[in-house]
Amino acid sequence: MAALEEIPENLCTADTFTGKRVVDREGIKYGEVKHIHINSTTLAVSGVTIHQGFHKDYYLPSEYIDHFTDETLLLSRSPVRANVQVVDIDGHKLGKIKRLVKDPQTSELNSIEVSDGLLHTRIVVKSDIWGVGDKVTLKLTKDQFKNLH
Repeated sequence: MAALEEIPENLCTADTFTGKRVVDREGIKYGEVKHIHINSTTLAVSGVTIHQGFHKDYYLPSEYIDHFTDETLLLSRSPVRANVQVVDIDGHKLGKIKRLVKDPQTSELNSIEVSDGLLHTRIVVKSDIWGVGDKVTLKLTKDQFKNLH
């Protein structure tokens, strides 16, 4: 019969993470941790659900997680998310992300649909995204963006 052991120092319960602020390296706040997702086979953390207010929840896989502090979940990189401003390589505003297009098998981001606020939308492939932060910067110029379908 196994003896009961003390809980090792680096272990904690998943519910201690809920409600923590989610922040990237630039200090951009993404909301709060709503759920921790655990792989039922390996028991490893597979990701988190982030609550961003007004019923806006989204899932971040574990590759985005750097580490937890007492108060925050620090992200290793910034996630692309809907309703964020999109600019060209020179910083000119192009529109906002209307929709994220993901691979149905892997949930990996394939492209983004960018709306100019009117009736026009354009699909931008992931490889044309240069940077992600408080806005998404494309590798394209304004003219190259306008020529997308």
